[in-house]
Amino acid sequence: MKAMQLTGICQMTEQSTPLSLTELPIPRPAPEEVLLKVSMCAVCHTELDEIEGRTPPPRYPVVPGHQVIGSVVDAGCNAKRFQIGARLGVGWIFSACGNCGYCTTGLENLCTQFSATGRDANGGYAEYMTVHQDFAFSIPDSLRDEAAAPLLCAGAIGYRSLRLSGIRDGQTLGLTGFGASAHLVLKMLQVTHPSSEVYVFARNAEERRYALELGAGWAGNTDDTPPRKLAAIIDTTPVWHTLLRALEHLEANGRLVINAIRKEDTDKQVMAEIDYPRHLWLEKNIKSVANVTRKDVADFLQLADQLNLQAEVQLYPLTGANQALCELKFQRVRGAKVLQIGSA
Repeated sequence: MKAMQLTGICQMTEQSTPLSLTELPIPRPAPEEVLLKVSMCAVCHTELDEIEGRTPPPRYPVVPGHQVIGSVVDAGCNAKRFQIGARLGVGWIFSACGNCGYCTTGLENLCTQFSATGRDANGGYAEYMTVHQDFAFSIPDSLRDEAAAPLLCAGAIGYRSLRLSGIRDGQTLGLTGFGASAHLVLKMLQVTHPSSEVYVFARNAEERRYALELGAGWAGNTDDTPPRKLAAIIDTTPVWHTLLRALEHLEANGRLVINAIRKEDTDKQVMAEIDYPRHLWLEKNIKSVANVTRKDVADFLQLADQLNLQAEVQLYPLTGANQALCELKFQRVRGAKVLQIGSA
């Protein structure tokens, strides 16, 4: 099978090709695994974190990709949950121990044995992949392959971030950065919180225009001041300086939710500039998001089905993975980027 493979850390430039096209054997499913013929795999900023060395080290060489849509073409002897031909999705959570205090209380995303698709095990930048049947998700018929793929991480982590924000209908939510996850949060909020406005902070003028097209009440640069203080802000950017500005824009008891696996190191010294009365006083809260649980993914897919929530996507061939990653790195983003690999 054809696959795009990562063999080591690489600092991205606009001409980088960190992934190599290679031929690998089609994997054989273990007793409780299914083999998927991959149709689509969405591209995530976490792949950039893996490539540039900000996540725990991947298992080299590794096939990235953790927003996977595919169909079952084979199954292990004990894998009875899905029929051959079933259309499934795979997200960032590849496995967890199932027995620790975190797993048994609904926080398997915090399990010390958490294993990530495309980092600790081969993912979906390939024509085939295997996954344990308990960590695969049925895809609703209403969701097209290309629109469903970003829901498995960008959508699910956005859903978790929105829940952690504690936002109530009628309150104003801020979104810093406007890529795959944020645009889905905006679409979701318009239905689940119809009386709430969304303000978008983005460096890229095209992202700001796009946010307004989708119904944002206001859009400005990351250094701009919004028309009013916000009840909550979800930050999806890879940088540090946006956090200080977000804290300034929160109202009393407001919450900043950081939706990022890692922040880049280039400007982390800005956090030394925290001024208590301006940034933290009046019971402001900071919450980080760590991975997703299976419940996050399953619940969000059900919600997306109910709301007919379709991600806006740009399609690339499997061999276009490096191009998609470079465009994501250097802020050429509109919706989600998806690799079209086969047909489910």
